Amino acid sequence: MTSAINEHDQVENKDQGSITDIMGNGKIAADVKYALNGRSIVFVGIMGVGKSTVGRRVARLLNMEFVDADTEIELAADLSVSEIFEKFGEPYFRTGERKVIERVLGQGQQVLATGGGAFMDPETRDSIANKAVSLWLDADIDLVMQRVSRRKTRPLLQNANPRKVIEDLMETRNPIYAKADCRFESHDVSRDIIAAEIVQLLNQKLVEIPASSAEQTNLQESK
Repeated sequence: MTSAINEHDQVENKDQGSITDIMGNGKIAADVKYALNGRSIVFVGIMGVGKSTVGRRVARLLNMEFVDADTEIELAADLSVSEIFEKFGEPYFRTGERKVIERVLGQGQQVLATGGGAFMDPETRDSIANKAVSLWLDADIDLVMQRVSRRKTRPLLQNANPRKVIEDLMETRNPIYAKADCRFESHDVSRDIIAAEIVQLLNQKLVEIPASSAEQTNLQESK
């Protein structure tokens, strides 16, 4: 289930000093893990924004497992996301996506990257709210287009005007993404630095995010 870290995921030497400055001596990561109280971190946001790439780095900084929801869906279906869309349509995919995310969230603390449409489903949002802290990874349209252009396999972008598709999706979905527990706006720096900045943001924001009702019960029982 955990994605392996390859050579492309290694911290670039030129970023190491900046990351150390952001993360300090490891106390920030330790504080975040403590404040999570067993909850997972779930990345939401538009396709191409970097949820998987950044999420993998955040998981490494926090010494947590990383899971990519689309990869889990492909493993369960023995088909690629594009093939599922082509053969069965988007509604079928969303149903499977909901089930997979609910299953994955029941498998312990982790960093989970979801597909762009996952958070639109109310049941999925409820599952995330009950077991995780949600983080909206946001970015402006130009940065998103720069990133999605690197992959030609995204089903929703098989269109003559992919920029218009992204603009329409952002207009529709951003108000829902805004329901996430916290928001981070991506910018044009290395993803290692973005990951460190996200951990720093979580350290600031987690004190403001109430535990789910189940977690509050567990806390009361442990007293």
